[in-house]
This record gives sequence, C-alpha cells and structure tokens, in this order.
Amino acid sequence: MSELTSEDALRLNVLLAGEIRAIRIDESCMTVYGLSPRGEAAVKLHPTGRNDQYLRLVRELLAGHAIGSPGGYPVYIQRWTRMGQARDKGLDRLLLLGEPEAVVSVAYSNGLTDELARYAWWAMPVADNARRMLERESVVQGEMGKILASFLIEHLPFENSPHVIIDTVRIVLQPGLTDETARQHLWKKGSHDNAYHVGFLERMPDTLPEQRPARADWASLQSRLAPLIGRGNPYAQQLERTLSGPGQTFLQVSEEVLRYPADQDVVIALLNALAAYFSALRPEGACCGGNSVEAILADTGTLVSGDAQSSTLREFLDTLPELAREVRAMLALARMDAEVASPVLARTTAAGTLMRKKLEPVSIPILQQIAVLRGRPFSAATSRRRPR
Repeated sequence: MSELTSEDALRLNVLLAGEIRAIRIDESCMTVYGLSPRGEAAVKLHPTGRNDQYLRLVRELLAGHAIGSPGGYPVYIQRWTRMGQARDKGLDRLLLLGEPEAVVSVAYSNGLTDELARYAWWAMPVADNARRMLERESVVQGEMGKILASFLIEHLPFENSPHVIIDTVRIVLQPGLTDETARQHLWKKGSHDNAYHVGFLERMPDTLPEQRPARADWASLQSRLAPLIGRGNPYAQQLERTLSGPGQTFLQVSEEVLRYPADQDVVIALLNALAAYFSALRPEGACCGGNSVEAILADTGTLVSGDAQSSTLREFLDTLPELAREVRAMLALARMDAEVASPVLARTTAAGTLMRKKLEPVSIPILQQIAVLRGRPFSAATSRRRPR
C-alpha cells in the first residue's frame, strides 16, 4: 500500500486547509478528528489494506502538512518529551500530527499556555497529561485549571498507586483550583488511605482541615517568643509556628501517617514534607556527622549544648533555656528527609506491615522528635486503625 484513497486524501486536505488547532485519530473506528474554532470535524477513513499501514500513510500526510516532514514525529524529540525539554517554539504544530507522544510533549513543555492546554486536552484527555499541565502557572490561572483539577478529583478513586495519589492531591490543592467542599472530600478519603493526607502535608501544611488545638503552653510562651520573633530569630519563628494549632495539626497528621505508611512512596513523600516544614532551620552544607539518624541526633545535640552555637540560637536559648529539647527536635527533623530512610528502603521491596517493621530504626526516632514537639510522652504502641 503506497497511497491513500483519493477520497480520503481529498477530505483530509480539506480538513487541514481550515483553521485546525489539533488532530486526534481514533484507531478503533478509523476516524480522524479535527478541532477548529467552529467545533469538531471528522473524516471517516476507508483503508484498502491493513489498518496500521493505512494509518502510517495518514500520519505521513499530517506530518508533511504540520512540520514539513513526512517522516512523522521525530524520534529524537520523543526522547525529550517526558523530560519537558521539547522546544517551546512550534508546539501548536505538534498537535496537528495525530501522534499521542507529540501531545504528551506539548503537555510536558515549559512553554505550555492555557490555550494550548485546551487543545492538548481535547486531543488526549488522560490523567497524567492533566497533572503535568497543572504544573504550569499559566494553566493553573487559566480557564483549563479548574477543568483539569475537576477531572483529576473525579478519577482519583480509580488510582491505586500511592505515588500518583500524593502527586494528584498536591497538584489539585494549588490555590484557586478547588473549593472547600472538594478539599473536605479529599481529606476524608485520607481516613482510609493516608496517601491523601501526605498530599495535604506537602501543599498546605499550615491550613490543614480539622484543626487541632495549640500546645498547652503555647499561649504562655507567646509573650516570651514575641521579642525574638520581632528581631527575626528563626528558632522563635519556627517554634511559634510549630506550637500553634496548625503546627500541632501538622505534627499529629504526620505522626499518624508515619505509623502506618502504605508503601515506600508514602514514606519518601512524608519525610520530605516533614523536613520541608522545618527547612528554615536546616544548616547549609553537609554536616560533619553524616546523614544517618544517629549522626543527625548526635550533631543536633552537640549544636544545642556545645560551644558552636550561632548567635540566633544562643539568643533563643538564653531567653528560653527550658525549650532546648524542642530546638533539638526541630533541628533534627529539618535534616531527616527521605535520605535517612534510603539505606533501609534500598534493601527491601516490602510494603505494609513488613516494611514498617524494617523502617522502625528510622521511624521511631522521628516519632520521638514529634512527641517532644507535641509535649507528649512517646509511645511506640500503635492504634488498631490501618490504612487501606
């Protein structure tokens, strides 16, 4: 088979002569669809041989029109597609190829606009494209933002991967994409699958639903912290944030997730969210003791009680010496990101109960630091509640 039927060639050329913004090929019914400002048009194909060979000829025609190359979507561009490295120039032409990988390239591109997102979504409305497009501020702020977010929320119950759930929740919680009802709906799902809650911890750590009370001594400490906060002391600022109601809520939810992570993706995302929360206190550069839990605890103990205190730390401890344990806990958590769990996770593919057991050398010290900041005695016991 070397050419299209004359009828198909004519109708496709007529289609392309219009103001076509995107092309979609439905291989199951051998139909080419085109999107224009006037709506959607369709060209029913009439193959004279094998469908796959005929579709290759169709795509050669489309590629010749769109990019002047009948060879179709270049292989070297395919390698860049999912790295977001497709050239921003000419993205609109890629949507005329009828190639799924070309649409993905547009969805991942840094040069994506709200208008291009609308055309790409028409051409290939799949969840992964929606997630990637919502990483662009132009789309979040545009008309497509809420449309894509609504689609992702609607299809979340069909997602089984904790990594995808965390990523999706984090993305749709961007300001302006969801209302309070939608956020409450997503939050309640976390009672059965705590991957949902990790997405909240990442995106909105200070405004989580179902707020808990501040730590019991928060009100009495505020007046003593205020002068330090006024001078920009980072330890006072972080402690005031942590002891407040939103801070205690963040810690309680983090503790609940850390006691019952479903798999490694949940562990990694949670530890990174915890470290990000205290990142204002993370020291610059590598610390001499290393990045193991034991080394971090030793480093922070030396930093707080030794002679190498910074001026801001010394100022804080001179004013509130009774909170040295809280300072050590905050400093430790600032460094306990996913890297501290890597030696354990790299040696196992286990999930669920077995993974949690293997993770205890990491999780228990972290839970102990959280207990210090919550002003509660540490307990290794777990409740009967389990994630899904």
